[in-house]
Amino acid sequence: MCIRVVGASNRRYAYIGDVIVAVIKEAVPNTPLERLEVIRAVIVRTRKELKRDNGVII
Repeated sequence: MCIRVVGASNRRYAYIGDVIVAVIKEAVPNTPLERLEVIRAVIVRTRKELKRDNGVII
């Protein structure tokens, strides 16, 4: 679950390449991450495609 977009004063949504502060909802056993831990993460994939000004769709 995303808590905040890092580096954006009041931006509501994060896009590809943005750093976010998030909470871990599920964790695989025997990993260094635990449930409900607050971490920093990078957005690498989204459901909705991102259309740039030059017409490229990512």
